[in-house]
Amino acid sequence: MNHSLLSGCTPGCIPIIPVIESEFATWLERQDEPLRRWLNATGFKAKPGGFSLVSGADGQLRAVVAGIGNANDLWALGNLPVTLPEGDYVLDAPFESRHLERLTLGWALGAYQFTRYKSPKRITARLALDSTCDGDRIRRHAEAVGLVRDLVNTPAEDMMPEHLAEAMLALGREFGASVEQIAGDDLLAQNYPVIHAVGRASAHPPRLLDLRWGDLAHPKVTLVGKGVCFDSGGLDLKPSSAMRLMKKDMGGAATALGLARLVMSMGLPVRLRVLVAAVDNAVAGNAFRPGDVIRSRQGSTIEIHNTDAEGRLILCDALAEAGSEHLAVLIDFATLTGAARVALGTDMPALFCNDDTLATGLLAMAEREQDPIWRLPLHQPYREMLDSKIADLANASDSSYAGAITAALFLKEFVPAGVPWAHLDLMAWNLKNQPGRPEGGEAMGLRAAFAWLDQQFGGN
Repeated sequence: MNHSLLSGCTPGCIPIIPVIESEFATWLERQDEPLRRWLNATGFKAKPGGFSLVSGADGQLRAVVAGIGNANDLWALGNLPVTLPEGDYVLDAPFESRHLERLTLGWALGAYQFTRYKSPKRITARLALDSTCDGDRIRRHAEAVGLVRDLVNTPAEDMMPEHLAEAMLALGREFGASVEQIAGDDLLAQNYPVIHAVGRASAHPPRLLDLRWGDLAHPKVTLVGKGVCFDSGGLDLKPSSAMRLMKKDMGGAATALGLARLVMSMGLPVRLRVLVAAVDNAVAGNAFRPGDVIRSRQGSTIEIHNTDAEGRLILCDALAEAGSEHLAVLIDFATLTGAARVALGTDMPALFCNDDTLATGLLAMAEREQDPIWRLPLHQPYREMLDSKIADLANASDSSYAGAITAALFLKEFVPAGVPWAHLDLMAWNLKNQPGRPEGGEAMGLRAAFAWLDQQFGGN
């Protein structure tokens, strides 16, 4: 439940008046003289993100005038829950319900606070739902994003493979999904050798988590998430500066779980499966080593060039299992490469896709939902950069070039031909506060992926 949203307006709700910057002069002419004088005196120009507190004759807060760029901007009011005085507010705007709903979702996402270890500095302002909005839909989207943020923000001490398993089990119980897990040496017995190899050095046994939900007659949608709960780099140890945020290296798994929550809570008519490979890439005497050769679930052999390229390793076993079934679509989420961040920055996941129709649809939904992604090529000639002299392929290239592409090409080796597949290489973290997007864990690509699934299978 998002406590920044009220089911309806209570007595004393303070109106928030969103004003589009380009329409401000015309709007101002229609206002009463005291309000015009106040806004002119304070220099308010309806710049997006700006707002003015307007008091009444009794000295009480009478209204809030907020500048926005346009009525369809998800983030237009995303800074208000934590900047307005505590209290109850209501939108006062002649906008279509779809715009009011969008603004309200941005408000709900902006009200997020991670409070597991520290009490919040303040209570967020609350917004009453407009009667024309689908409040359940807004809350379900906000809860899905909130789940991702909570999981990613949680320190590794409390978010190891067994904790990810607990999160998936709780999700399964809530929505009546079945959840199975294969842990420790059972991974070897059931032929998930690469997941086992990457996670065996940790005191927290590696796991493959498997959630299933939905009608068997519905189209099969499988999500795969990279769940590296902490990435030390293994024996190719990261420097301390690069290790500091590695609690977020399970951000792909968190995104897959958040998307699963949204699919199930919205009752999307699909047969959903979620596979999460969960490991702690630790250092110990039994850690896998550079130069080792590991045979994957698929049967191909992999030479380890770098133990810090572990995400693609655990994903290869999970993707091979996912591809063993007839699928309508396969989507994986992974905090996979720094190269993708160099290419696209931290806000925009890289999309790799073997199906142009799927890619076009995801990109269109990303633009519609203001959940940006950008397609990079699966440039097949670069596959030779993963050649090994002693194995079928290497897990990393000796070259410093095209790191995101070669990682995606590695994954592609484990996706059966004919399966529509999308791979999102994401940051899963906001480096700074932005409206609606507080610093910390973030659900990148989730809303775009759900919008595509909803359009494709839900008819919306």
